Amino acid sequence: MITSIQGTLTSATPLHAIVELNGFGYEVNIPVTTAEKLPATGATVKLHTLVIYREDAQTLYGFATPAERDFFRLMIENVTGVGPKVALSIMSRLSLPLLENAIRIGDVGTLAKCPGIGKKTAERLVVELKSKVSAAHTAVLGTTSDAPSALQEGGTHRDAVAALIALGYKAADADQAVRHAVLALGPKATTEALVKKALS
Repeated sequence: MITSIQGTLTSATPLHAIVELNGFGYEVNIPVTTAEKLPATGATVKLHTLVIYREDAQTLYGFATPAERDFFRLMIENVTGVGPKVALSIMSRLSLPLLENAIRIGDVGTLAKCPGIGKKTAERLVVELKSKVSAAHTAVLGTTSDAPSALQEGGTHRDAVAALIALGYKAADADQAVRHAVLALGPKATTEALVKKALS
């Protein structure tokens, strides 16, 4: 199984990237949240990948982090009615911290606003994944030496999103603004700095 690809980024759109490696150009389907993090065309890029095999095709999906790839796999393998296209749409609309938090707290409203997701599918996401998301959260807390910093980054992102929502932003818009702020300031930025950047 191809778990990652590293090569030259020859072109990119919000949902696709072409990565050239050893003379071959690989088309990789990506969510918008990954496209936002891509380097300039011509630079070296690494994507964490999952190949989906069908009778008539094999499709490569790529993500900025292993955690995003693993969550994509979790959705398509565990939630009825959520295939690769729908899962990519969900991950294009919401960052992983907000997505996991929405599932953990049962925020069906935020999930249902993703393109192609109705209330029933949003409810299935919560029912099917809530225990898995909580279990993964606990596992990270208990086993990873650098877990506190990783969790702090996710928590900082969530706190900044929550602050923007309190100021009247819609959840998805707040999430997008914070993602852009993280790209500008770096993953170690404080909640206050992220909020200020998102509002500027």
